[in-house]
Amino acid sequence: MTPDEFRRYGHQLIDRIADYRARVAERPVLASTRPGDIKRQLPASPPAQGESFDVVLKDLDEVVMPGLSHWAHPRFFGYFPCNGDLSSVLGDLASTGLGTLGLAWQSSPALTEIEEVATDWLRQMVGLSGAWQGVIQDTASVSTLVALICARERTTGFSLGRGGLQAEPRPLAVYVSAHSHSSVEKAALLAGFGRAHVRIVPHDAVYAMRADALAAAIAADRAAGIVPCAVVATVGTTSTTAIDPVDAIAEVAGREGLWLHVDSAMAGSAMILPECRDLWRGIERADSVVLNPHKWLGVSFDCSVYFVREPSHLIRVMSTNPSYLQTAADAVVKNFRDWGIPLGRRFRALKLWWLIREQGVEALQARLRRDLANAQWLAGEVRRTPPWRVLAPVSLQTVCVRHEPAGLEGGALDRHTLGWVERINASGAAYLTPALLDGRWMARVSIGTLQTERADVEAAWALMRETAKDPTTWGS
Repeated sequence: MTPDEFRRYGHQLIDRIADYRARVAERPVLASTRPGDIKRQLPASPPAQGESFDVVLKDLDEVVMPGLSHWAHPRFFGYFPCNGDLSSVLGDLASTGLGTLGLAWQSSPALTEIEEVATDWLRQMVGLSGAWQGVIQDTASVSTLVALICARERTTGFSLGRGGLQAEPRPLAVYVSAHSHSSVEKAALLAGFGRAHVRIVPHDAVYAMRADALAAAIAADRAAGIVPCAVVATVGTTSTTAIDPVDAIAEVAGREGLWLHVDSAMAGSAMILPECRDLWRGIERADSVVLNPHKWLGVSFDCSVYFVREPSHLIRVMSTNPSYLQTAADAVVKNFRDWGIPLGRRFRALKLWWLIREQGVEALQARLRRDLANAQWLAGEVRRTPPWRVLAPVSLQTVCVRHEPAGLEGGALDRHTLGWVERINASGAAYLTPALLDGRWMARVSIGTLQTERADVEAAWALMRETAKDPTTWGS
C-alpha cells in the first residue's frame, strides 16, 4: 500500500470508527453470531493475488461488525470497563503507524522517555510517592508473573544465576486469596512454584483476605520446612471488587520478609480520586503494584502499568545485554528491555500520554465519580426492591445482585439467575456477566463504559426487573 492509498483508506477507516462510536448505542450489545458463522463467510485459503482494499473494508462492515460484542456500548455492563477514549485510539494508531520499536534507548529515544514521563504522571495521579518507578507491560497477567519471578529470585538469593529453582533445597510458597484473579494462580504456576505450593488464604465476610489467616498459613509452612516467598493482595477483586486490607497484609509480609505484590488492575484507576485512596492504605509498604489504564481509566487496550519500589531487583532478573544492543548511552538511560519479559516493545506510552493530555486529570476524575455515583444509585434501588438483593459491598463501580423469589433455592435459584441474565444478553438491550459467589450464581453489573450515563443504568435496572419477574422458567 502506498502512502497515498493509506491516506485515502485511512480517512475512510477513521470515518467508520467515528460513526461507530457516535451510533454504537443503536446496535445490539451482544453479537448474535453462532460458532463458525464468521469462518464460513471467509475463504479457506489466502488470496494468491492482492485484493482491493475496498473489498477488505466491505468485509469489515459485513463480516466483522456483525460478529462483535460492543464493549463501547453505553449498556455494556459486563466484565470491566475497557473501550478506549478516542484520544487514546489516536495514540495507538500513531504508535503503529510510526513503526518504531523499543529495543534500547537509542533505538527510539522518544519511546523510552515518553514512557518515563507518562508513567510518572500516572504515579502522581494515583498518589504514589516518588519512591516508585513504572514500566508499561501488556496486561496485569504479565505484570503479576514478573512480580512473582522477582519475588522468587529475591527469596532464593537470585538462584537463576546458579541452578535455578530446581536446585533449591526447599520449596517456596505463594499466598493468594480465593477471590484473586485467575491470572495470579497462573503466574504462580508459570513462575515454577507449583500448584501444591499456592496457598489460598481464607477471606472474611466481605470477601477480603484475612491478615491473621495469612500469618497462620506462613507459620504453618515454616514449621513444615517450606519457604514463604510472596503474597498477592487484591484491591478490587474480579467477582465483587472486594478490597484486601493492604496495610494489615503489608505488616505480615514485612515482618516475615515476603514480597508483597498488589493487584489493582481495574480499581487502581480509582486512585486518581483522593477520596478513594484509603482503599489501598498501606500501598507504600508493598514491593510492586499493577494497575491497568486500559480498563476504567480509558486507555485503549493494551496498557498495564507495573510500579516497583526497587527496580534493581527487576533489572537484575530481567536484564539482557547482547552486544548488538549495547550503546554508549546505556550508563545514563533506562533500557526498558530490562524491565520485563519481551526484548522489543511497542510505543504504548503514546496512548496513555495523549489520553492524559487531551482529557486532563479533572475530566478523568469527573467520569469516574459519575460511575461511582451510578453504582451507588443502582445498589440503593436494588436494596429497596425485594426480593432483589445486593450480595457484596459496593466499594467501586460493580454491583453484585441476585433476584431471590420466595421458595426458590439451590439449583433452581441458579437456573433462574442464569436464565434471566441470558435472556437480557440475548435481547441485545444490555449485557451483564454471571459469576459464582459462595457457590451460587449471581449477576455482576459493571458500570463504567465511556458513554454510560444514569439513563442507561436506569434502563438496565428496568430491564432486569421486567425479565426476572417472569415466573414461567423459575426452577426450570
